[in-house]
Amino acid sequence: MDTTPNDLSHLFDQLGLDSSPGAIGRFLRQHRLGRGEALEKAAFWNASQRAFLLEERAQDAEWSETIDVLDSLLRQ
Repeated sequence: MDTTPNDLSHLFDQLGLDSSPGAIGRFLRQHRLGRGEALEKAAFWNASQRAFLLEERAQDAEWSETIDVLDSLLRQ
Protein backbone atom coordinates (compact mmCIF):
# COMPACT_ATOMS: atom_id res chain seq x y z
CA MET A 1 0.00 0.00 0.00
CA ASP A 2 1.36 3.41 -0.99
CA THR A 3 1.41 5.78 1.97
CA THR A 4 2.82 8.82 0.14
CA PRO A 5 0.87 11.91 1.21
CA ASN A 6 -1.12 13.40 -1.65
CA ASP A 7 -0.12 17.00 -1.09
CA LEU A 8 1.28 19.63 -3.44
CA SER A 9 4.95 19.05 -2.58
CA HIS A 10 4.62 15.31 -3.19
CA LEU A 11 2.77 15.99 -6.46
CA PHE A 12 5.74 18.09 -7.57
CA ASP A 13 7.97 15.14 -6.64
CA GLN A 14 5.78 12.85 -8.78
CA LEU A 15 6.16 15.31 -11.66
CA GLY A 16 9.95 15.37 -11.25
CA LEU A 17 9.94 19.02 -10.19
CA ASP A 18 11.66 20.74 -7.29
CA SER A 19 9.23 20.36 -4.40
CA SER A 20 10.69 22.88 -1.99
CA PRO A 21 8.25 25.59 -0.88
CA GLY A 22 10.27 28.30 -2.66
CA ALA A 23 10.39 26.34 -5.92
CA ILE A 24 6.66 25.64 -5.82
CA GLY A 25 6.00 29.34 -5.27
CA ARG A 26 8.24 30.26 -8.22
CA PHE A 27 6.52 27.69 -10.43
CA LEU A 28 3.11 29.09 -9.55
CA ARG A 29 4.27 32.66 -10.26
CA GLN A 30 5.91 31.74 -13.58
CA HIS A 31 3.16 29.55 -15.03
CA ARG A 32 -0.45 30.42 -15.70
CA LEU A 33 -3.32 28.68 -17.42
CA GLY A 34 -5.39 30.61 -19.89
CA ARG A 35 -9.14 30.73 -19.83
CA GLY A 36 -10.43 27.36 -21.00
CA GLU A 37 -6.91 25.88 -21.18
CA ALA A 38 -6.73 22.34 -19.83
CA LEU A 39 -4.02 21.81 -17.23
CA GLU A 40 -2.79 18.68 -19.00
CA LYS A 41 -2.36 20.54 -22.30
CA ALA A 42 -0.27 23.40 -20.94
CA ALA A 43 2.95 23.96 -22.87
CA PHE A 44 5.13 23.87 -19.76
CA TRP A 45 4.72 20.10 -19.18
CA ASN A 46 6.95 17.51 -20.78
CA ALA A 47 5.45 14.34 -22.27
CA SER A 48 5.77 12.20 -19.15
CA GLN A 49 4.34 14.91 -16.88
CA ARG A 50 1.42 15.38 -19.25
CA ALA A 51 0.79 11.61 -19.36
CA PHE A 52 0.84 11.38 -15.57
CA LEU A 53 -1.65 14.24 -15.19
CA LEU A 54 -3.96 12.83 -17.86
CA GLU A 55 -3.88 9.31 -16.45
CA GLU A 56 -4.45 10.34 -12.86
CA ARG A 57 -7.39 12.58 -13.73
CA ALA A 58 -8.94 10.11 -16.17
CA GLN A 59 -8.90 7.37 -13.56
CA ASP A 60 -9.97 9.73 -10.77
CA ALA A 61 -6.92 8.28 -9.05
CA GLU A 62 -5.32 9.16 -5.74
CA TRP A 63 -3.62 12.28 -7.13
CA SER A 64 -6.67 13.73 -8.88
CA GLU A 65 -7.73 15.95 -5.96
CA THR A 66 -4.24 17.44 -5.60
CA ILE A 67 -4.05 17.91 -9.38
CA ASP A 68 -7.30 19.87 -9.15
CA VAL A 69 -5.72 22.07 -6.46
CA LEU A 70 -2.75 22.72 -8.73
CA ASP A 71 -5.10 23.53 -11.60
CA SER A 72 -6.89 26.06 -9.40
CA LEU A 73 -3.65 27.66 -8.21
CA LEU A 74 -2.47 28.11 -11.81
CA ARG A 75 -5.66 30.05 -12.59
CA GLN A 76 -5.35 32.59 -9.75
